[in-house]
Amino acid sequence: MTVSPSTRRTRSTIRAAFLLANVALVGVFIHQTMTTSIPTAGRAGLGEADGAVPDGVTVFDEKVPGVVNLDPELLGALRRAARAAAEDGVVFYVNSGWRSPAYQSQLLQEAISKYGSEREAARWVATPQNSPHVQGQAIDIGRSDATAWLAEHGAGYGLCQIYDNEPWHYELRPEAAEHGCPPRYADPTHDPRMQG
Repeated sequence: MTVSPSTRRTRSTIRAAFLLANVALVGVFIHQTMTTSIPTAGRAGLGEADGAVPDGVTVFDEKVPGVVNLDPELLGALRRAARAAAEDGVVFYVNSGWRSPAYQSQLLQEAISKYGSEREAARWVATPQNSPHVQGQAIDIGRSDATAWLAEHGAGYGLCQIYDNEPWHYELRPEAAEHGCPPRYADPTHDPRMQG
């Protein structure tokens, strides 16, 4: 069977787009691992009491402050969704949840050092005054199978991805169960809550 040149170009374009999307996704998950997997020690004495989450913690953990200090409605929605996801073999591991203002401030300073400016760091880390993590209203879910599950089913539980550049960051939007999740912001610098 002979394939026309236009069909070959179309297939080539689709393959290139697919490859580019996969490379971008890998980059995002590498960034997630580097910026949201937070060790429990080694950050100027800040640890679990300030919101650091050890590896292997799930949304059902009852002893880690990063989980139990989340807003009760957000935690309830996460646990309902996690029970449903478990039926599909998916576990909701927590990379980060509630954070103390001191911990958030330290993460921001690290991001400024890493990215070279406050403006660029703001694309990834909010100030302690504006961070929904400090308010207990945001969670960073670990592992791509869980974020993929939430992308498909999360709205039914009011759980919405907020930023395009952070597929692991979820917040509670109860109205999403009926109306779907609101449009995402490109990154936190486009979120009006982060201004000021």
